[in-house]
Amino acid sequence: MGSAGTTRRFTGALAAALLAGVLATSGCGPAPDAEAAPDTSPNASPAVGGTASPPTGAVPDTLRFTGQTLDGAAFDAATLAGRPVVLWFWAPWCATCASQAWTVAEIAPGFRDRVPIIGIAGLGEQQAMKDFVTEFELGPVPQLDDRKGVLWRRFEVVEQSTFVIIDRNGRVIHQGWLDGEDFTRRVTELAA
Repeated sequence: MGSAGTTRRFTGALAAALLAGVLATSGCGPAPDAEAAPDTSPNASPAVGGTASPPTGAVPDTLRFTGQTLDGAAFDAATLAGRPVVLWFWAPWCATCASQAWTVAEIAPGFRDRVPIIGIAGLGEQQAMKDFVTEFELGPVPQLDDRKGVLWRRFEVVEQSTFVIIDRNGRVIHQGWLDGEDFTRRVTELAA
């Protein structure tokens, strides 16, 4: 029984390891079906009320988009021109997004005027997105409702959690995952 028992134990251990790997990554895998969301296309009507007027200077293409927040307020990214901006693409069912949410919630209010951080929620239902914002105390951070994935496609985001960092000139200087320490360091450097 030595050889057969060893083989069965090895096969069982291998299956358990594979299952653990699948479960660990499933928090940030393919999206469940998402319902329709408001239009956040670059040609959508400009935001009215609740947002600042667009700057008088040139607005870079990266900030030529509008949308609607999870609370229903209009949002116009052109109002952010001239400042570095962080776009955080997240999904309400993503375990990685949940771990990063605490860092975003902690540092965003302190950098609101110098380096705005804008959440772009997608790949889920609106109520789940709102629950995520409440659970992780993200209320002070603007959160756009992008259930249609318009902004995800515009910025070529293919997975969550992704940070898109845009410099003062509208150039994307980082796109991808960041841990809490790197994220905080980059935002602090941009604010200087």
